Amino acid sequence: MSAGQSDVASAGQIARTGFQESSRLSPLGWWLPERTISANDTASLRSLIGDLRQPVIAIRTASGIEAAIGGTGSYAAPTNGSGGTPIVAVLPAFLLSRLGDPGFRTDYGLRYAYLAGAMANGIASESIVEAMAKAGMLGFFGAAGLSLERVSAAIDRLQGSLRDLPHGFNLIHSPNESDHEAAVADLYIRRGVKLVEASAYLQLTPAIVRYRLHGILKLPDGRIHTPNRVIAKVSRIEVATRFFSPAPESILRELVELGQLTAEQAELAKHVPIAQDITAEADSGGHTDNRPAITLLPTLLACRDRMQVEHRYDIPLRVGLGGGIATPAGVAAAFAMGAAFVLTGSINQACVESGSSDLVRGMLAEAEQADVAMAPAADMFEMGVKVQVLKRGTMFAMRAGKLYELYRSSPSLEELPAAERSALEKNYFRASLDEIWRDTKSYFLKRDPKQVERAEAEPKHRMALVFRWYLGQSSRWANAGVADRKVDFQVWCGPAMGAFNEWTRGSFLQEASRRRVADVAMSLLYGAAVLSRQAQLKAQGVDWPREAFPTEPIEPASIAQVTRDDE
Repeated sequence: MSAGQSDVASAGQIARTGFQESSRLSPLGWWLPERTISANDTASLRSLIGDLRQPVIAIRTASGIEAAIGGTGSYAAPTNGSGGTPIVAVLPAFLLSRLGDPGFRTDYGLRYAYLAGAMANGIASESIVEAMAKAGMLGFFGAAGLSLERVSAAIDRLQGSLRDLPHGFNLIHSPNESDHEAAVADLYIRRGVKLVEASAYLQLTPAIVRYRLHGILKLPDGRIHTPNRVIAKVSRIEVATRFFSPAPESILRELVELGQLTAEQAELAKHVPIAQDITAEADSGGHTDNRPAITLLPTLLACRDRMQVEHRYDIPLRVGLGGGIATPAGVAAAFAMGAAFVLTGSINQACVESGSSDLVRGMLAEAEQADVAMAPAADMFEMGVKVQVLKRGTMFAMRAGKLYELYRSSPSLEELPAAERSALEKNYFRASLDEIWRDTKSYFLKRDPKQVERAEAEPKHRMALVFRWYLGQSSRWANAGVADRKVDFQVWCGPAMGAFNEWTRGSFLQEASRRRVADVAMSLLYGAAVLSRQAQLKAQGVDWPREAFPTEPIEPASIAQVTRDDE
């Protein structure tokens, strides 16, 4: 038997199985088709199911479960021998804009419940944010690790190019640079930034609370209005609980004493959560706890429900899912589990609009799921916090790990073993450690002078800042595509990248130069919609061949021909 004959036999077997199962179900109605499509005709079924604008009627015939094309139907049983074929399943037309929580889309002015998360150092670039906004989605500029001047320039560009289109900026928890975190929050307040993605928070800080509550007031109808909104990215239930709670009393008192909130505003703050929406951050690139999405999302959904009841909010709390979102199956599963929205990260860095380099995009296009590793984080180095990075093609994870080992075992730069110091200067820094300290000192004198004061008083802290120089520069070398530093590239990346590359293999998205964030998003949403149709059919007892459900990437020019968006 040839391969083609085997496929037909398999399809026929599935069709017969579906016939046997559906024959035990009461018909939904009766249909008089103009013609039908056999379950063996997978090409025609693909065309029908893949056209989301069209409803699908599955009927039971003597040959099995077939798709009806044209005709009329009735809920009433046929009489007087008028005929009619039993309807066993019905699929309505499918709008991509109906995936996710409708309230979330309405509140943020989105067409699709799809977000591009912030990746630090401007990897989540202005171009990504603009492309997402113009496609009816939401993107966040990756402000973490950037100077106030660079972030201000991004605000200038995006407020000018997008105006009222939805967009946001990142505010990252910086326990070692709390003054800089506060300065970024102050910049957002002064510049009228109305939406931030809060990331890497271990606990609430005055900066994020002040941002959220700035301008809070009671409307004439009694509702409390908060002009600034926060979508928090979390992976722990205790952190989710803090964001779903009102601001802590201690921080409210501090803000009132500083004149940054009035007493009346502090009282209103007791009735609103710091974040109405959170993203459950599963196994992802960058800061991550490597949480499995299939357990993290239900846990945080339960937390949402508990906090909603406990605080009796007038607004609904919502949870989306990020981390591992890279295939139609992942998107469909997230929405099936109850995610209000999906958020992507690693795969956006591989797109042409990202603030990374072509060299990095090429590396990401070759990555497989196992090509990632955990490495010390630059911003929380002393705390032992780790980020997930690309392992293939770079020695960064190993070298960063070595730096942390030396930090733990040595009290100062001067007391490093001579052989270790020589290796660091030759292979890692390519300069003497004294030179690196001079550069680091100059940097922090502008960014956060308190770090220099502490470093000159505490040799251990000076060592940490020097080691963090390498961790910080490694990301910048990657973004700039410094070829002779490729071995030191720090490329934030999760296993989603490997799944994405497998899904795109052989398609137009396989080439790094053709990956654009909006095209990727639409293909993912389209594939998720097709898989949702497949699940709906199976739930009604119809199991057509897998080949009848197109989930591969779809060319931008083709997607408008099989989708509609009239909401």
